[in-house]
Amino acid sequence: MEMNRMYGSKESTASHEVVAVSLDRDTLALARAGKKAVLKRRFGLTSMIGFACSIMITWEGMIVNMGLALENGGPAGLLYGALITWLGTLCVFITMGELSSMLPTAGGQYHWASILAPGPSKQVLSYITGWITVAAWVAAPTAAAYLTATLMQELISLNIPAYQPQGWHGTLIMWAVLVLAVVLNTLLGPLLPVMELLFLSLHVLGFFAVLIPLVNLAPHGNSHDIWTTFNDGGNWGSKGLAFFLGLQGNAAALLETTLTRSKQMAEEVKSADSNVAKSMVLAVVINGATGFAMLVAFMYSAGPIDELLKSESQYPFIDIIANGTGSNGAAAVLVSIIIVMNFCATVSAISSGSRMIWSFSRDQGLPFWKYLRRVGRKNSIPTLAVIVVVTCAALLGLIQIGSSTAFNDVISLVLEGFFASYLCVLLPLLYHRIKGNIADPEVDGNEIFFVDESSTPNKPFMWGPWRVKGIFGILNNAIACIYLIVVGFFSFWPPGKGPTAESMNYSSLVLGAVAIGSFVYYLVWARKTYSGPIVEVEAQRLRQG
Repeated sequence: MEMNRMYGSKESTASHEVVAVSLDRDTLALARAGKKAVLKRRFGLTSMIGFACSIMITWEGMIVNMGLALENGGPAGLLYGALITWLGTLCVFITMGELSSMLPTAGGQYHWASILAPGPSKQVLSYITGWITVAAWVAAPTAAAYLTATLMQELISLNIPAYQPQGWHGTLIMWAVLVLAVVLNTLLGPLLPVMELLFLSLHVLGFFAVLIPLVNLAPHGNSHDIWTTFNDGGNWGSKGLAFFLGLQGNAAALLETTLTRSKQMAEEVKSADSNVAKSMVLAVVINGATGFAMLVAFMYSAGPIDELLKSESQYPFIDIIANGTGSNGAAAVLVSIIIVMNFCATVSAISSGSRMIWSFSRDQGLPFWKYLRRVGRKNSIPTLAVIVVVTCAALLGLIQIGSSTAFNDVISLVLEGFFASYLCVLLPLLYHRIKGNIADPEVDGNEIFFVDESSTPNKPFMWGPWRVKGIFGILNNAIACIYLIVVGFFSFWPPGKGPTAESMNYSSLVLGAVAIGSFVYYLVWARKTYSGPIVEVEAQRLRQG
């Protein structure tokens, strides 16, 4: 069996270990990726849907980020943009679900890149993809904790007008949020599935708690104005260009730590080769529907958009709630729900981020990998990886004391980092499915557990049980790639024409620094230890007992 054909790793450098494990469905699926089971499978489909929904917090994220689209796009741009990003994100997650069904590992993108990329580039592309994904997952809890902290500050300002928010105030609140989140991820880690179900309940109940009073108490706007008014607040000279720039707010909400992201928990999910994909897709459908409904309600309750954009509040949705309900007290209660959900997203983001660091360290991709790959014997949680994620987020929080612009560029990796890492695997997948390089177990044989040249000539890969077949799969894959390229490209633009040094978007510099820095580190040090995802289990021998 030529294991290295599929993983792009050299047999001389890969660690091979045959282990005695029960041959259940999840063990066999993980063995296809050359990995042995280490983490406890404590999540089912329902708890994973809760995990994906709570970490995405789409309806909450859409109203928190609506200021971006209102300035560049207007109310019509915000609503139509929400539909476009919903469809695009659904295509992305369907395709990512296919990959997670093929190889349900916590490594995600860097693992898939090592398998799908052309031969000479497998190792280095996998390494760079891994670093970009790790950076995105470090930025994810940072962004969630930052939103939690700044929303608290805005809530204080709403009820105490004399309060002047300061950057260092936000940093201290961030640290308190992170400390509480790390306690929930370590000491109470075994209870995470139960907490995720609680998060899902709060997510759903909070939706109605905010929507019902807003719809019933706020005066309603004119439908024609809402659905036909486009803005060019950045003075670009083109409302169409402004519309594309405004897409990133909704895109970030739908990919709010993509996200994506139940796949990072794949090795803790029962029937992962189907449940991970189902949970991601169902989460996008549920969150997209609730998010769009909430945006429609807010736009009908917003009043004059020009006056809303003149507000000193960092988050226009708070003014909409306060003006719509006519009570700062009622607004405080409803905004508190958004704050709690952002805290839940912080907990979930730390969980996923730590699994990404643990997985990449397991394959010797990070400095100090010998320590970061360790898992607690009692709780089966990568505690040191959790601490690293939280520590990095806490240190990044210091940046906002000096410059909120620089800090926003750092957390922009949540969107751009994930988009870049997704493209690194979706483009090669599109190529292989067009060329017919992926074996179909229903056609090429149900008994094929691991594909090689003797079983399926010219088909070095095999689909999992969850996929979109035929031309529809190709079209969905292509749409996903186009969406990622378009929205990713415009996410590097500044919010307005003729930016100053203070308002310039430096996110391309941040992402480029991560990519170039990882490449240099690979050439100097990592190439000596990193040879792609390590084969821990020889699948054929495992299958034979």
